[in-house]
Amino acid sequence: MPHTFVIFGASGDLTSRKLVPALYNLMRAGLLPEETKIVGFSRTKMSDGEWRASLRESTKQHAGGEPFSQEAWNTFEPIIHYQPGDIESTADFEKLQQRLCSLEEGNPTPRVYYLATAPRFYTPAIAALGNLNMASEDHGDRRIVIEKPFGTDLVTAQALNNYIHTVFKESQVYRIDHYLGKESVQNILALRFANTIFEPIWNRRYIDHVQITVAEEVPVGRRGSYYDSAGVLRDMFQNHLLQLLMVTAMEAPVRFNADAVRNEKVKVLDAIRPLTLEQVADASIRGQYSGYLEEPGVRPGSNTATFGAVRLEVDNWRWQGVPFYLRSGKAMSCRTTQIVIGFRQPPLELFACDNSQAQREANRLVIQIQPAEGIQLHFHTKVPGDGMRLRLTDLEFSYSREFSGRLPEAYEPLLLDCMTGDASLFARSDEVEKSWGIIDPFVRAWSSDTTPPIPNYQPGDWGPAASNAWMHEQGQSWFDLCPVLR
Repeated sequence: MPHTFVIFGASGDLTSRKLVPALYNLMRAGLLPEETKIVGFSRTKMSDGEWRASLRESTKQHAGGEPFSQEAWNTFEPIIHYQPGDIESTADFEKLQQRLCSLEEGNPTPRVYYLATAPRFYTPAIAALGNLNMASEDHGDRRIVIEKPFGTDLVTAQALNNYIHTVFKESQVYRIDHYLGKESVQNILALRFANTIFEPIWNRRYIDHVQITVAEEVPVGRRGSYYDSAGVLRDMFQNHLLQLLMVTAMEAPVRFNADAVRNEKVKVLDAIRPLTLEQVADASIRGQYSGYLEEPGVRPGSNTATFGAVRLEVDNWRWQGVPFYLRSGKAMSCRTTQIVIGFRQPPLELFACDNSQAQREANRLVIQIQPAEGIQLHFHTKVPGDGMRLRLTDLEFSYSREFSGRLPEAYEPLLLDCMTGDASLFARSDEVEKSWGIIDPFVRAWSSDTTPPIPNYQPGDWGPAASNAWMHEQGQSWFDLCPVLR
């Protein structure tokens, strides 16, 4: 069935680096609905031909995987159209509506409106769509995709959701987090709910703790102005890290559809123990890399955290007493996103005489999200020779070894889901608001005048030394290993 994919902010980096390359790859794979039309809307004055020429070069650079195919582009290019206009101009929106109706030739056609704009334009874009009745589903499904950030705290998230709902029903709204489009994140659901060997041990009886790390090797760089107002909590914890926690901790849905999956994710957020501002101090560590204050756009003397670690407790029958440690930072040792399931020690140390405590690390399951997707299980084996000396070894699954061809980029399955109407991997309004309710106390505590000075760490470290000391006080240690899979 024909679809119309409308991109607001069509001249921006997100469109050229992610969205159009993803749509191009979907077309090459035969997954893009037939007769789909892509319509860009932005203030930059361009013709269809000029936008197509620009996108050809950026797609050639960012499509990834298989070499760029000029033949495929020749098939893809004619479906691309451009309409110049200002989001805050009613007249320009009327011209856009006329262009869309002309392209659709009066036929009932589902539309996806993608807000690839700065957040300040979300409200005027939604208002214009409502004023011109462009959200009405009288002539086909209408869906709107909203990029993060979904507000900057609970109050602004609630206000944004309330405003969206004056124009669009919740069923029409797709709040996108590209982490949920990664194959390895979706594979967590398969690992847990398609394999009987893991379900019996996926609970407090066998799991000691969970670590979720999103480490970035690069500094803030040109994002200094944005990052200094957001910080690591707003930039990474409220969305990416809590999404990974929910997928790790959720119960099996009664069926695999959007409502059932999202209901179970929200139950996890409901079960996270609320913290007072005083408790936040014991449940978190922050840091700032040396040199951050010299980054362009950063305020002099800024106390914005570029590293953060928090401890959350999920108070339900499955996870009672199992701490979840969430960690993220800029300018760290390497780029890696991983979930480490730390299992309990055996109840009886039969081989303690031949093995030091350092050698007796507990079993671990490492789920690596990026850069190389896969899973590694750490378990003890006997070292050949006399005695019962043990060594931790591993079994591993790597996507690149097991599956031929390229892995889809994260945006590809998500954009396809937008068009087919599957919201399983998109955040619901209550999920967004509950996430902010969990992170807000940390934001307030870290910005308080009574907060101790922020510790520094050197670029290339795994955060400040205080982070390791904080874990040792709890009888834990970070799994500080650059990607276990390459």
